[in-house]
Amino acid sequence: MKNRIFFKILILFVGSLCISFIEAKITLPALVSDGMVLQRNQKLNVWGKADAGEKVEVKFLNKNYKTIADPTGNWKITLPEQKAGGPYTMTINEITLKDILIGDVWLASGQSNMELPMRRLTPLYADEIKNANNQNIRFFTVPQKYNFKSPQTELDGGKWEATNPQTILNFSGVAYFFAKELSQKNKVAIGIIHASLGGSPIQAWMDENSLKKYPEYLDEAKKWQNDELIKSTESTEQAMSKAWYTELNQSDIGLNQYWENFDLNDSDWKTMQIPGSWEDKEGSFEGSVWFRKEINLTKNQAGKAAFLNLGRIKDADVTYINGTKVGNVTYEYPPRWYDIPAGVLKEGKNIIAVRITNGSGKGQFIADKPYYLEIEGNKIDLKTEWKYKIGAKMEKMAPGQTFIRWKPTGLYNAMINPLINYNIKGAIWYQGESNTGKPKEYGDLLTTMILDWRNKWNQKDMPFFTVQLANFMEPKTQPVESNWAELRDQQRQVSLSVPNTGLAVIIDLGEWNDIHPLNKKSVGDRLALQALKVADKKNIIADGPMYQSMKVEGNKIILSFKNGTDDFAPVSELKGFAIKGQDGKYEWAKAKIEGNRVIVWNDTVSSPVSVRYDWADNPDGNLKNKAGLPASPFTTE
Repeated sequence: MKNRIFFKILILFVGSLCISFIEAKITLPALVSDGMVLQRNQKLNVWGKADAGEKVEVKFLNKNYKTIADPTGNWKITLPEQKAGGPYTMTINEITLKDILIGDVWLASGQSNMELPMRRLTPLYADEIKNANNQNIRFFTVPQKYNFKSPQTELDGGKWEATNPQTILNFSGVAYFFAKELSQKNKVAIGIIHASLGGSPIQAWMDENSLKKYPEYLDEAKKWQNDELIKSTESTEQAMSKAWYTELNQSDIGLNQYWENFDLNDSDWKTMQIPGSWEDKEGSFEGSVWFRKEINLTKNQAGKAAFLNLGRIKDADVTYINGTKVGNVTYEYPPRWYDIPAGVLKEGKNIIAVRITNGSGKGQFIADKPYYLEIEGNKIDLKTEWKYKIGAKMEKMAPGQTFIRWKPTGLYNAMINPLINYNIKGAIWYQGESNTGKPKEYGDLLTTMILDWRNKWNQKDMPFFTVQLANFMEPKTQPVESNWAELRDQQRQVSLSVPNTGLAVIIDLGEWNDIHPLNKKSVGDRLALQALKVADKKNIIADGPMYQSMKVEGNKIILSFKNGTDDFAPVSELKGFAIKGQDGKYEWAKAKIEGNRVIVWNDTVSSPVSVRYDWADNPDGNLKNKAGLPASPFTTE
């Protein structure tokens, strides 16, 4: 009896080992998984790993495809072109993949304005988020990793997700609206592979070979191949940062005396108008400052859940209401949106207290942002006088950080190279803010990257659409040089010189005080126009007026624009033009529309040489076509 039991246990054990062994034979990349969207009308790669010499069989749409894993265990099967449709099931040996759609797949890449998730856009698109339920729009978000040693072949996680009110919160706003517009217009599923990282320069998204003309970038990439250097740099900087903030916290009398408390006596505190900068009153300093605001609420308002909008603050804040912490943000860019739970607010006096820490630069409540407390749809304006008091002044700035993840080649190796087996229709690209320090090289870098990505995906004409940088920073009263304008012009020239590319011009969608403007729907829609025209060959207007040529006639310069983009919208007075004379200086110019041309002049410039349009960080030009699409900034030089 004992022997029989022993043999049964042994058989079960061996059997389970065999099952585990069989299941371990085939592994798939994260992209090849449940819910994936496959590219229609292209031969399709399915790939993975197995034991060397293992037979692999893919069953899809009633057909079987076979191969054998090579000596290193790698295998790949190419399926024939398929039409849009689904959902389908695919079997790869013992693995079954479900809910597969066939449609169009786009790579969305760049820095923070591409990364910016829908949750950060809630005030504009609350209904869009609440009603999101679309199986035809699916996202695969690539894990944010870097690697300087070699191009990787595997992603460290990620999964396909269909759109619903929960998943959409993490989707790129630009890419979501791009996908939604294309899905509606083309009646197909859209898959977005989202690979972006805030703050990243273009050279981080390029491979080693593409940067051969830029030895300083290659040297930088090689430097960070040293794991010990990365480890020591991070540990040293973390220790320095921790020491600075420890000293700040220990010095902050507001922390020691609990200045967030409801019943604190703040009668001796100074006052200032919000928004604004306390440094305008106190002089420049790094450290901490506390703010308090008393508001009075009715019996009906008391106890209700509420929403507090404190615009944006430079740098970090911790915010309290009646002594209860309601939220915090650790750096300057995110909006301060805090949900207040029921029971925190009370009848009569309420105290909002904010502790702000600023490690460098001018600390402030950012102007032209909303500041209010909202209770059941009623807003209490907080752009009023607040009390404030300095918590601590530091003798030196907070220590800086080496952003290793932004170094050349690192993001290409870890986030782009693992994707190149996956068939895509094209790419959308929103990046450039981090390259405005050296704008003149950007056109060459972008062109090189586009050509390399096309080569990697083995599509020499793969569509590639760029978002031109938005207007940003304070307007200037006189024509001046601008790195932002130069980089925009580099983007424009690439779109004109590289076939099968397009430019989404958003010079009218920016916010002077925010590098992350909220109107991401218009950005996505304008990218979709480019895709519909260039990638889908639809006869539509996708561009605003695009400068083509100039000629001088007396003291005037006559501008011609690309045919099809020169159906100008009427305007009482054209703005945004500057003209240069023989002395090499630009002056503001008058301009008028005559038919499909624009005439530019300045009565004091008798021999004009060239014209610039919207050549500024934050220009105010108003040249558009009748479709409402703005002209790209340009120079005739």
